[in-house]
Amino acid sequence: MAGSEPPYRRIAAEIRRRIMLGELGPGDPVPSARQLTREHGVAIATATKVLALLRDEGLVLTRPGAGTVVAAPRPAAPHAGRGSSGGDPELSRERLVRAAIALADAGGLAAVSMRQLAAELGATTMALYRHVRGRDDLILAMADVVLADAPLPAAPPAGWRTSLELLARVQWAVYRRHRWLPHVISMSRPQPMPDGMVHTEWALRATAGLGLDTQLRWHVAVTLMAYVRGIATNLEAQAQAVQDTGLTDEQWVETHEATFQRLTTGRYPTLAALTETVDLELDTVFEFGLHRLLDGYAALIEGPAR
Repeated sequence: MAGSEPPYRRIAAEIRRRIMLGELGPGDPVPSARQLTREHGVAIATATKVLALLRDEGLVLTRPGAGTVVAAPRPAAPHAGRGSSGGDPELSRERLVRAAIALADAGGLAAVSMRQLAAELGATTMALYRHVRGRDDLILAMADVVLADAPLPAAPPAGWRTSLELLARVQWAVYRRHRWLPHVISMSRPQPMPDGMVHTEWALRATAGLGLDTQLRWHVAVTLMAYVRGIATNLEAQAQAVQDTGLTDEQWVETHEATFQRLTTGRYPTLAALTETVDLELDTVFEFGLHRLLDGYAALIEGPAR
C-alpha cells in the first residue's frame, strides 16, 4: 500500500522525479539532510537515508565544498567497435581504483557503486569486472593504493619510540586524507594488502632486538595501529555532520549550550565546571593519546620491572 511506504523512499521519489523532469540538473544542489528534516519533519537519520538511496542509484554525488549535487547522466553505451568488452579501451585497474578513491573521498564508501563508477569512467558496468572481482575487491584495492601513496622511509629512524611514533603519524595523515579508510581496515582479520602489510612489518621491526617475546611485540604493534584507527573512525562522521547540519563542531556546541547547561547544572557539577574551559578536537585527542600510549610502552620496554 502507498501509505505504508517508508518516509525516506517517499522523499527520495520526489527528488528523483524533479531530477527526471529536469527541474534539478547536473551539478545542481539537492536538499541537504538538514533541509530535509525541516521541510519534511523527519529525523536526521531518515534524511540521511534519502541521500544514501539517491547516491546508490547514481542520481547524486557528494562534492567537496558543494554538498550533495545531481550527478551527470550516465553516458550512452559505447559502440561495439571500441573493444571486445564494450568498455573504454583505456580502462585499467589503476584508473578504476583511482576513480573509486575519488568517489569515496567525496562521498564516503556509500558513494562507491559499480554503476556510479562506470558512469564516471564512461564505461559499461560489466567492463569493470575485467579489472576487479567485485566491490569488496575494489575497496580493498583502494585501501592498499592510498597506503602506498604515503610510503614510510626506506630506513627507519633510530629508536623504537621514534619509529612507532612516525608510523602512527603517517597513518593518521592517511586517515585524515581518506576518511573512509578506517572503516575498511580490520585489526582482527588480516587483509591481503601488500602496501598495508608494510606498516605491520615496520611496527614489528621497531621492537626488534629489545628482548621482547613474540606475543608482546605483536600486541605493541597492533595496539598502536588500533589506537590510530579508532580515533580516525570519527573523522568521517564529523565531516558528514558538518555537511548535514551546516554547522562546525564549535557552532553546534554553541547552539546546544543552553541545553547542556540545564542538564549539567546541579546534577553534574564537575562536568559543568570543566565544559567552559575545555577545547577538544580530534587532532588534540590523537596527540594526547599517542604520547600517553608511547609512555606506557616505555614503562613496559625500558622499566626495571620488566
